[in-house]
Amino acid sequence: MSEAAGVMDEYRRRDIRNRWLLSTPALLIILFAACGPLLIVLVYSFLTPGPYGDVQWLFSEDGWIGVFLQRDIFDDTLSLADAHASIFVRSAVLSLLTTVFTLVLGFPTAYFIAARPERTRELWLFLITIPFWTNLLIRTFAMLEILRNEGLINTLMLRLGLIERPIQMLFTNGAIMAGMVYVYLPLMVLPIYASLEKLDFRLLEAGYDLYATPFQVLKRIVLPLSMPGIIAGSILVFIPSLGAYVTPTILGGGKNMMLGNLIELQFGQGRNWPLGSALSITLMVVVMAALLVYVRNAGARGNGHG
Repeated sequence: MSEAAGVMDEYRRRDIRNRWLLSTPALLIILFAACGPLLIVLVYSFLTPGPYGDVQWLFSEDGWIGVFLQRDIFDDTLSLADAHASIFVRSAVLSLLTTVFTLVLGFPTAYFIAARPERTRELWLFLITIPFWTNLLIRTFAMLEILRNEGLINTLMLRLGLIERPIQMLFTNGAIMAGMVYVYLPLMVLPIYASLEKLDFRLLEAGYDLYATPFQVLKRIVLPLSMPGIIAGSILVFIPSLGAYVTPTILGGGKNMMLGNLIELQFGQGRNWPLGSALSITLMVVVMAALLVYVRNAGARGNGHG
């Protein structure tokens, strides 16, 4: 009996060793292709900016100090970096609103597709994924043509007599949010649909048989069962929204900067690579913290529904 147990233990150890050996190439790729660049950015954040960009290999904490504080050019006193703080707040608020609006629009869309007959679901999913066939830049320019003063919305309202002069919608926070909602909406619809597709609609019929209202069925049956898709969709929308660069640049016109624009500015015109690196790491930490809080709270609510 002990000999058989020894053979089994040897077999398990050999199986684990073989799995590690097979996984080694993928682990090395992840280490050097993902962790390597992050490590370089982290090192750069503690160096001194060069006179024409790049870095000087001299230790300095100014990059991290500049994330939230600014140094007076006359007496070197430190004060709160109001511009950075406003950009952080604007990025967080717009990203959160984008996530909320994509959820409000994406959940009914996903439910509608999941409730269709199986033979027509592929067609609806095909229509949802069509925007991914074009470049993000092209989609953003399409939204610009809709929102500009001579665009589709203003032209239509002028011809209908609803307004006397064009409404300034472009280069505002609302334009940025509308562009991000349009761009990231499929990323919310698809995960929610993946959860709702597995939903047994007989549960809804049972709820109605027990005299539940449509709102009660939605709250107590549909939402809890679709929570994994809602969490995944929110993550997929919130992360790229927080670091968005193309959409705020085109629809914000440089007046309403977000974190992605601020980071690009430091690596470009600002020529302050350590500050840009520190901002990049800060953005990553903020995203990770927000995701941990969101997933934990959403998971706790889901467990509460049993």
